[in-house]
Amino acid sequence: MTDFQYDLAALAHTIKAWGRELGLADLRIADTDLSPSEPQLQAWLNAGMHGEMDYMAAHGMKRARPAELVPGTLRVIAARLDYLPIDTADDWREQERRKLGDPTRAVVSIYARGRDYHKVLRNRLQQLASRIEQEIGSFGYRVFTDSAPVMEVALADKAGLGWRGKHTLLLTRDAGSMFFLGEIYTDLPLPIDAPVEAHCGQCRACIDVCPTQAIIGPYQLDARRCISYLTIELKGSIPVELRPLLGNRIYGCDDCQTACPWNKFAQGSTLPDFEVRNGLDHATLIELFAWSEEDFNRKLEGSAIRRIGHERWLRNLAVALGNAATDGMAQPEIVAALRKRVDHPSELVREHVAWALACHRYNADV
Repeated sequence: MTDFQYDLAALAHTIKAWGRELGLADLRIADTDLSPSEPQLQAWLNAGMHGEMDYMAAHGMKRARPAELVPGTLRVIAARLDYLPIDTADDWREQERRKLGDPTRAVVSIYARGRDYHKVLRNRLQQLASRIEQEIGSFGYRVFTDSAPVMEVALADKAGLGWRGKHTLLLTRDAGSMFFLGEIYTDLPLPIDAPVEAHCGQCRACIDVCPTQAIIGPYQLDARRCISYLTIELKGSIPVELRPLLGNRIYGCDDCQTACPWNKFAQGSTLPDFEVRNGLDHATLIELFAWSEEDFNRKLEGSAIRRIGHERWLRNLAVALGNAATDGMAQPEIVAALRKRVDHPSELVREHVAWALACHRYNADV
């Protein structure tokens, strides 16, 4: 444990001010006791709701025990970083819903349209830790941004950054849920902040709107049905029965967030990093499906999307292109685009392209 003499309350206040200077929207401090979360985490894992995300179970209960993950940890500095692009229109939620209504449009989750948040948030948290070190000398710490077995929402909830919504994401009254979370585990015995009251009430908008009914009850998410899981985490074939429910969503899903009343208060980012790149807010499915692997890697350099690779990118797009065969109409341009990938080297891509073409053939015969 760090041994020094310092006004810890003043230091905590200063740390929060430095964080805001670095572009972080809010910072709060929690202790490390997440024992109330352990039964729910274990039950969720036992039910297999984490799907192929083996890393969720690999570390056992270490995820709920910060001091086991990083020995000596006494406190967690939890941070919020807003990500709506600067100058986002007031009616952004309605705009997002309209995109879902155009089957030729490619819908990418808002958070992934700009720079990879892992790099942006980690950099700022590291700068914050370095600044603390300059002020007080060496101390024990480790920075996390969705990069290790960390219960981010539980810690943020405990720290008072917000409360866990029924969709399992963190909510706050002044910014909804359109933000990233990051943490600094530290051995500094800083004063802790109080949790805040939950404000979901009887609302179930997020549960009702979920296209795949992945939110199986308040605060319960079956990741195996979640479109974010299916388009990002799942490495193999997307279950056939779920493909039509993906619509034109090719990377992630924001439906539970756009439906949430609290997101009328979502804040635009103060950072340019989350500005849209490569026209991902208005690109067409055909346009993106035409990208070669070289195009994919070059255009999405520095993007979180690049992590899934070109093969799964094409898989997701093929499903969306198949779903564009709606209202008894086959789309000749889409069929032509799909046929160009019929002999793709990847069996995964070929399978999903064949399914998509079958959707168009069926509709052409209706």
